[in-house]
Amino acid sequence: MARLRHKSLDCSPGCAVEATLSLIDGKWKGVVLYHLFEGTLRFNELRRRLTNCTQRMLTNQLRELEADGLISRKIYPEVPPKVEYSLTPKGRSLEPVIMALKLWGDRNAMLKQAA
Repeated sequence: MARLRHKSLDCSPGCAVEATLSLIDGKWKGVVLYHLFEGTLRFNELRRRLTNCTQRMLTNQLRELEADGLISRKIYPEVPPKVEYSLTPKGRSLEPVIMALKLWGDRNAMLKQAA
């Protein structure tokens, strides 16, 4: 079950923004979500895509995303265990937000290089 970081969103005009950002506040969470927009991935597939992320950090970020109800984890009873991660409908609903961040980053990275 997803944990609520905010009991209510009526605390201030910016509270909804704060609550949304708290869901993707980890260094790798937005990148994990971005890669999962392509489809279901296994842990090692994610790890290969996030080359600078340690195994421990990726595990922690995945656990938090799962606890917040943004991704789901499916474990197959095999040896060795096969674990797949995919987006929940709630996680999929963040696609426009993450893609807007990517677009902004792409535009500003170009501006930074030109300067």
